[in-house]
Amino acid sequence: MARQLALGLTLPESTSFESYLPATNQQAVADVAACARGLGELFIYLWGAEQTGKSHLLQAATQLADQSGRSALYIPLDQAAQLSPVIFEDLEQMDLVCLDGVDRIAGQGDWEQGVFGLFNRLRERGRSLLVAARCSPAHLPLGLPDLASRLSWGLCYQLQPLNDQDKIQALSEAASRRGLALSDETARYILRHTQRDMGSLRQLLKQLDQASLEAKRGLTIPFIKTYLERQRKELTGER
Repeated sequence: MARQLALGLTLPESTSFESYLPATNQQAVADVAACARGLGELFIYLWGAEQTGKSHLLQAATQLADQSGRSALYIPLDQAAQLSPVIFEDLEQMDLVCLDGVDRIAGQGDWEQGVFGLFNRLRERGRSLLVAARCSPAHLPLGLPDLASRLSWGLCYQLQPLNDQDKIQALSEAASRRGLALSDETARYILRHTQRDMGSLRQLLKQLDQASLEAKRGLTIPFIKTYLERQRKELTGER
C-alpha cells in the first residue's frame, strides 16, 4: 500500500533516505524519518524552493513507513486536476499520509475543506501527517483561516538547497550506488557544463551510466565532454 501513489503509480525505488544528502537539513531529515516510523512529532510541514528535496523526503518517508510495517499513502497535489477531494475520505485509517504540494490547492475551497477535515481526523486518531509546499504556512494564500491555523501546528522546516560542494558529494554518492567511480574533478566539470539542479544532475548521471556501459568506458572528463557534445548536436540538429 505504501509504495503506491494516489494515482496508482509506483514510487521510484531511488527515493530513499539513503539517497538524500541532508547537508544543512539534518534535523529535518531526522524528524521526518522518525515520523515515518511512528516516533516523535505527528505533524511536520516542509517548505522550500524547487529542487530542495521536498518530494524526495515525502516519498522516502512513505517507503520507510512501509518497511516499518505501517500503512502510508503519498498524494501529489500538483496533480489535483486529475484527482478529487473525495480521495481524503477514510484516510484517517492510514498510519501516515503525505501531502505533497499543498500550495497547489490553496484558494480552492473544496480542496481546502478536504485537507482541513483530514488533518482533524488524523490528529484525533493519533496518526502521522507530512505536508510539503513551496512556501511557509504563513504565506499560503488560503481562503480557510482554520486550515492556515492547523498547518502552523507541529514542526516546520525550511529545506535549504545544496551548495556546489554538496552537489559534488551527492553526485559522487549517487555514482557509487550505481557502481561507478566519479572523481571530484569530473563532478565539478559536470556542474560547470550542465544544468545544476539535482533533478537534472541525477537524470544525467543515469544517462551517463547507460552510455558508459555501452561504450565500456569510465566516467572521465573526455568521455563526458564527448557525450554532452553529442547530446547538444542531437538537440540542435547539428551534424
